[in-house]
Amino acid sequence: MKKIVSTDNAPQAIGPYSQAVQYGDFLFVSGQIAIDPQTANIIEGDIEVQTEQVLKNIAAIIEAAGMSLQDVVKCTCFLKDMNDFARFNAVYENYFGESLPARETVEVSRLPKDVRVEVSAICGK
Repeated sequence: MKKIVSTDNAPQAIGPYSQAVQYGDFLFVSGQIAIDPQTANIIEGDIEVQTEQVLKNIAAIIEAAGMSLQDVVKCTCFLKDMNDFARFNAVYENYFGESLPARETVEVSRLPKDVRVEVSAICGK
């Protein structure tokens, strides 16, 4: 029942983990950061620019599993600076619209590659 999901349209894992794991009707997407999947470079910029790339990466992984952002039931969001919360939300809302998943958002002292944001997701059909 466990299936590893991987796509070239999102960054390859930078550690010993999978982009996502599908288990039955659920998809668990690993935390994504602002890495350009074509160059493997960090997208430099403010919280909006980095959030945009993170959500594009998540969408690509979800689509590779035959699902869509409308299937996301839960996100976990990590911000380097909680002062970016409103600006993060503005980008995030554009991706989920009326189908808002459950979520928590926490400030952390540091993220991989010193990015400003990381988001993971759980999807269900």
